[in-house]
Amino acid sequence: MKAAVLYKANMGLEVVDVEQQGPKAGEARVKVKAAGVCHSDWHIMNGDWPLPLPMVLGHEAAGIVEEVAGGVTNVKPGDHVIFSFRPHCGRCLYCSIGRSILCDGHNDTPRWVLFDGTHRLTRNGDEIKQMARIGTFAEQVVCPAEQLVPIRKEMPWPQAALLGCCVPTGVGAVTRCAEVEPGASVMIVGCGGVGLNVVQGARLAGAGIIVAVDLLDNKLEFAKQFGATHTVNASKSNAVEFVRGLTAGRGVDYAFDAIGGEATTLQILDAIRPGGTAVIVGMAAMNVRAPITPYMMALQEKCIKGTMYGSVRPNLDFPWLVDQYLAGHLKIDELVSRTYRLEEINDGFAALRSGQVARGVVVF
Repeated sequence: MKAAVLYKANMGLEVVDVEQQGPKAGEARVKVKAAGVCHSDWHIMNGDWPLPLPMVLGHEAAGIVEEVAGGVTNVKPGDHVIFSFRPHCGRCLYCSIGRSILCDGHNDTPRWVLFDGTHRLTRNGDEIKQMARIGTFAEQVVCPAEQLVPIRKEMPWPQAALLGCCVPTGVGAVTRCAEVEPGASVMIVGCGGVGLNVVQGARLAGAGIIVAVDLLDNKLEFAKQFGATHTVNASKSNAVEFVRGLTAGRGVDYAFDAIGGEATTLQILDAIRPGGTAVIVGMAAMNVRAPITPYMMALQEKCIKGTMYGSVRPNLDFPWLVDQYLAGHLKIDELVSRTYRLEEINDGFAALRSGQVARGVVVF
């Protein structure tokens, strides 16, 4: 089968033929139907997250279960599924308290090999790793069945793929992590795929003021479609002063950084009112640091927190998000700016980096 493999940082993905072993106990084989082009993949491609290579990237995807091995009970052949890039062992502390995104039940093996410590992909006899144990830029994936969530078969494939990362990450940051209440004031920095879903998460939560901030006017136009009540081009205006002007000088109740970086982290912390909450959603490079002022944090009782994967519970939230889309409450069609063949995947990342798209999707 064909897969997009990263052999060296900053050299792009190579679409090559690879050999795949069948599923072992607790695993399933899935025919991939669509996979999103995400900034997290780019962080590996450009060396921000130095991981061992070669590796098949891709983590935001959906497909059809073709085969299951012994011990698999949550999915069966023919099921339509969304991949979860986080495991769910069901036994550890975090799974037990409903925070399965933090599952540490499989920490004895690296996150680019299967749970038994072995690989399922090779090329010319050399082992190939899988991003997040799935690696969905491939025609087929063998992965732990616990990382598959069955969904309704009416869900179209490109839209289903985006429910594997950018939609739950953005919506969940609002509804699961911050628990934004109706009428609250919200600012979102960064209007890519995740940021747009923070915007619509705020809309679904009933927020009163929703301010979208970006450097590109086309992305701010996207944000209006997803529910932003106000937009600010931060290359032309001071976003913090703007939100203070809307809130009697106090600042917003909640601010979300959908980019991930020193400047944007400090910006959302500055934008919230005393007693407000700043949430880091976007994943920064591993070496990024943001100097905060502890005195002001204590004096103004500000809260800063991070969210991984929107703090969602995939087994519960993915099917709910599907229901919301099919009922017309969740905008996903508008996110799919372009589709690509697997052979065009590097074009997809070029469009991502230049800000041309809300989300690009590889369709198989």
